[in-house]
Formats: sequence, C-alpha cells, structure tokens
Amino acid sequence: MADVHAPARPRTSAARVCTILAFVFAVIAIFFLPPLFGLVGLVLGIVGAVLGDKPLGWYAAAASVAGAVLGMIIGYVIYTN
Repeated sequence: MADVHAPARPRTSAARVCTILAFVFAVIAIFFLPPLFGLVGLVLGIVGAVLGDKPLGWYAAAASVAGAVLGMIIGYVIYTN
C-alpha cells in the first residue's frame, strides 16, 4: 500500500500573529493576572499551531502555561511575606 500523507497546512500570517501574541501573553502572565493571561496565551498558541505555525505555536502554548505557573508562584511568595 502506498504511504499517503495528508498535506501540511501552509503557515499563514494569522498563525504567526497568534503565536507572537501567545509569547507576549506568556511574559505578561508572569507579572499580571497569571491565570487569565496564561489561559489566553495557551489558546492563542494552540490556534497558531493549528493554523500552521507548528513548532512555535506549541512552544508558545507551553510558554504560556509556564508563565502562568511562574506568575502564580511569584505572587504566592510576594503575598505570604
């Protein structure tokens, strides 16, 4: 049987914009409202990956989760001292 692969989605400029915004929200999540900005960054990273910006979209989604977790840890340390 022939090895048939589905064609990959070409990367669009909308995918790159979503990915860049996801990285921006990942950094913002460290300092302001980590759950909100982390979630928005996660969604934008996934959207960017689905639209065709494959490796960076997934990295942006992971960075948003990491930024949210880091922001919550920093907030906990600041508020408990």
